[in-house]
Amino acid sequence: MTTPGIEFSLAERRVLVTGGSSGIGRAIAIGCAAAGAQVALSYRANEAGAASTAEAIRALGARAHVLRADIAQPREIEALARSATTALGRVDVWINNAGADILTGAGAQLSQAEKLDRLLTVDLRGTVLASWAAVEVMQRQETGGLILNMAWDHVVGGATKGEYAPLFCAAKGGVYSFSKALARAVAPRVRVNVLGPGWVETAWGADLDPEAKSRITDAIPLKRWGVPDDVASAAVFLASDAATYITGQMLMINGGDVI
Repeated sequence: MTTPGIEFSLAERRVLVTGGSSGIGRAIAIGCAAAGAQVALSYRANEAGAASTAEAIRALGARAHVLRADIAQPREIEALARSATTALGRVDVWINNAGADILTGAGAQLSQAEKLDRLLTVDLRGTVLASWAAVEVMQRQETGGLILNMAWDHVVGGATKGEYAPLFCAAKGGVYSFSKALARAVAPRVRVNVLGPGWVETAWGADLDPEAKSRITDAIPLKRWGVPDDVASAAVFLASDAATYITGQMLMINGGDVI
């Protein structure tokens, strides 16, 4: 995974990516492997997607481990920490990407309150509990480690359009604030940073009304939606030695939509 003129190496890194079966999580897992990391990825229900991600990683000549975990269940998070440590030997980078889908499939049919509950349970509480599990693992390691949590660029601005924006701001804003507090609490052995994607082409974006999608594109200074690889590149950078003096920060990957 590169930026112009610079290659960010993750050689010898051991990386865990939650929700690695599709979308942004899949791109991050593959991107880390392409940069030289050994990767463990977790999934909740999409076993075939997780297997496909692992196959793509192995095609790069890297090692991949597939682990099942429901991030909504505290005991499964604890089990994931043990399984990832056993599979990888240690966890240098723990990336909390797993999140609830309230926009497509069965999630889209939930009531507003049910959608809020799902986001708070998976995206916020799951991230908090998984981060604590990661800290426990990393504090036992000689080299410490890095936690990367997934928020949303719009949480820094507050007001934004969209029926579900307040729900995502509630959950992802909590992730953002928690991560900053955690970064202070666990420094210097463990660093904590945040990925803040904006409009990224995933399953929901692919099905969006073309007129609405065009309006969003026109409002983005760089005049395009992001793709999962854009987020993966940011993750690889933050996981590399180039970012060892960065903690408590959110890197927004959004084409300038929120500045």
